[in-house]
Amino acid sequence: MSEPLDDGEPPAALRLTPTEWAMWQAFRNGSSYDLRTGDLVEDDPNGIRPWSERRTVRARIIALLLLHGPPPLLGRVAALHLAGAQIIGRLDLSGGSVQPFFELRHCRFEEEVLLAECRLSTGRFIGCRIPRLEAARVSTDGDLHLPRCTVPGGIRLTDASIGTDLMMNEVTVAGGRRGRAVAADGLTVGQDLQASLLLASGEVSMRGARVGGSLFMYGSELSNRRGPYALHAPQLQVERFAHFAAFGPSGARHMLSMTPPTGTRFPQPGRTTPPPPVEPPDPLDPPLQHFHCMGGMKLDDGRFGDSLVLDRARVVLERGQELSLRRVQTPELCFTPERISRGRVVLSGATVGNLVDRASSWPVNEGLWMAGFSYEHLIPLGPFPLEERLRWVATATPEYSAEPYEQLATVLRNSGEDAEARRVLLAKQRRRRETLPLAGKLWGYLQDWTVAYGYKPGLAAVWMAVLWASGTVYFSANKPEPRGDEGPHWDAALYALDMLLPVIDLGHDSAWRPEGHYQWIASALILAGWVLATTVAAGTTRLLRRQ
Repeated sequence: MSEPLDDGEPPAALRLTPTEWAMWQAFRNGSSYDLRTGDLVEDDPNGIRPWSERRTVRARIIALLLLHGPPPLLGRVAALHLAGAQIIGRLDLSGGSVQPFFELRHCRFEEEVLLAECRLSTGRFIGCRIPRLEAARVSTDGDLHLPRCTVPGGIRLTDASIGTDLMMNEVTVAGGRRGRAVAADGLTVGQDLQASLLLASGEVSMRGARVGGSLFMYGSELSNRRGPYALHAPQLQVERFAHFAAFGPSGARHMLSMTPPTGTRFPQPGRTTPPPPVEPPDPLDPPLQHFHCMGGMKLDDGRFGDSLVLDRARVVLERGQELSLRRVQTPELCFTPERISRGRVVLSGATVGNLVDRASSWPVNEGLWMAGFSYEHLIPLGPFPLEERLRWVATATPEYSAEPYEQLATVLRNSGEDAEARRVLLAKQRRRRETLPLAGKLWGYLQDWTVAYGYKPGLAAVWMAVLWASGTVYFSANKPEPRGDEGPHWDAALYALDMLLPVIDLGHDSAWRPEGHYQWIASALILAGWVLATTVAAGTTRLLRRQ
């Protein structure tokens, strides 16, 4: 049937059942048609109890209403509001244009739903059981809502274009074709993408997706035992915030501010942690539920306009799997998950402004890669002493690399922590020393022990004072012979100081002639004076330049 039904009455050839006829009239009236019994167990779309024929409608009739439906009654807007129905047959709207608003609530679909290349205004599937949702290249002017749906065969939203919000809160979805629970490569969302409390068994793929607002995945659980990644989202672009965080007060505010509210109605089988209650005492303070990711998480080359947040998340990796943030760009990275015991965290080439982190969140035992990682400010949450920060750098450099040390020193110096910056550079030299041959190591140990590679000018000044005192005592007991009849009055302290100070001539070292082993002592003082004085001058110059 390709022509609209101008008279509003269904053709006799359709042989509508009483339930379908009532749905037809509700569509013309724009009113809700609810087939639920009021018993939560009986009305559960995921339950095992069969539904009666009184609650059954054909998918063909729903497609007819949405694609070529009858005109509305006078003063009404045609819309499909259907609840508690069992829909038999395949609902196929592929390639069609659906103008009426539709909302299918707590329905049970017998076969998959096809929306490929369909154009919608706004569509809502709420709390439904759908064997599979095929919606590649679907286009909507408004929202597409799927909250609390169960989709065991997977959801496909490849290259879909959602005009405003895409809502997938509390969806339970399993791996479909090729083990993908959600295939959303190339997805475009005009405003927010909400996937909080999502339970996905299979890969969630969002390669090259674009979100015009924010991405929220509070308290979601992603697992993939058939592939390397539970979340595969390289080149993801989010204009504002991307939150992979625990479901708590902040998450609840974001979720409850959107339509419709996402309080759960039915228990979700397979969820490892209990969902929040239907009517919590305080809707802004639900129980804390962590974001779980059992498998790799890839956000390489992502762009996040305001921040990327991994807060109180639990990422469980197998050996060889990664939490990969290669070449990510964002003004702020909040990295405060629980510590990852296996696998790797990769930040190579990432560029962030503020790095908000916690000492207990970073992996140990060579589980961190951050070559080329650039950040401008450090904002630790809780105690994060410099010793811990140096261990953080050492974890990221199982083989010596100067770059992470220099990056940390630059950030500390720009924050006014010049003394801590020098400690970082000293640690860099000590790490470098371990890569040198034996002669280089010995020379390095000598530099470290005497002048701390020049990063502790005060230590060099102490050595200068010690050598001056030692030289004074020595030459007081061992006066050298004068070079001529005329010369300054003998003073052992001035003689030792004149040999220690380079460039400056006090007229004492040239007036006396040490011989034998005295000459070796004098030469050692002169050499030590050059080394130590140069170190003191360089350290003082660096300090004055920083100030």
